[in-house]
Amino acid sequence: MATPIGNLADITLRALHVLQLADAIACEDTRHTQALLRAYGIDKTSVQLLAVHQHNEAEAALAVVQRLQQGQRIAYVSDAGTPGVSDPGARLVAAVQAAGLRALPLPGASSITTALSVAGAVAHSTESGGFLFAGFLPVKHAERAAAVQQLASEPRCVVLLEAPHRIGELAQALSILGDRTVTLARELTKQFEEIATQPARDLPAWLEGSPQRSRGEFVVLLHPTAPTTDDGDSLRVLRLLLQELPLKTAVRLAAEVTGASRNSLYDTALAWKRGAPESGDE
Repeated sequence: MATPIGNLADITLRALHVLQLADAIACEDTRHTQALLRAYGIDKTSVQLLAVHQHNEAEAALAVVQRLQQGQRIAYVSDAGTPGVSDPGARLVAAVQAAGLRALPLPGASSITTALSVAGAVAHSTESGGFLFAGFLPVKHAERAAAVQQLASEPRCVVLLEAPHRIGELAQALSILGDRTVTLARELTKQFEEIATQPARDLPAWLEGSPQRSRGEFVVLLHPTAPTTDDGDSLRVLRLLLQELPLKTAVRLAAEVTGASRNSLYDTALAWKRGAPESGDE
């Protein structure tokens, strides 16, 4: 079930009812969940709280299945938001279903939908409608750069998540996307909630503008790319031309041959160039 991502008032009445009725609560962090329960006046003993997190998810899932088979009512919560999306819970749900038992969803707060609802980043055109949830990008520089290079050609809104100690590195990696609009949403539903929208190239400078801007968990939205009639041929032509010609010349010729946007091709070519792993990069 979903728990608040910041503001405790965002819990649902149904969630409170289920938490009160549950024989046990499987949770990502027992101490965090105990504090949450006390805030709502729900009394559960430490024995009724079962730790199910990313380091023990497989074995803990078996213990939960055994309790369910005994007829117990088990609720599962992550530290914040909806479990099984970017938080632990997927293995637990899979194990429950594999045992022929039911897993019932209790909807509620989600940082992903919260950010999307306020950013105006989901287009409705046929080409770039909907959004892609990419979650956390790789930590290593070369792998992250390669992931950003792939996202450069994704026309839909892309949803990323990042921790405060890595947001600077992500911002630097995304800056190669140039004019592509990006929304940073941090501390969602908390006291110091902040939502800022700007071109990708300005992200590092914006973060450096205040030490407060690097605090809190982040949802990062890459807005849809500008509509284009390109069917993919322009990127293939561009890649071939870049093997023989300087960047600007290759971009100009690719735009003339395919009719694709020169600015879009230039940003893509720049992303390819800057995103190439450096020798010896880890």
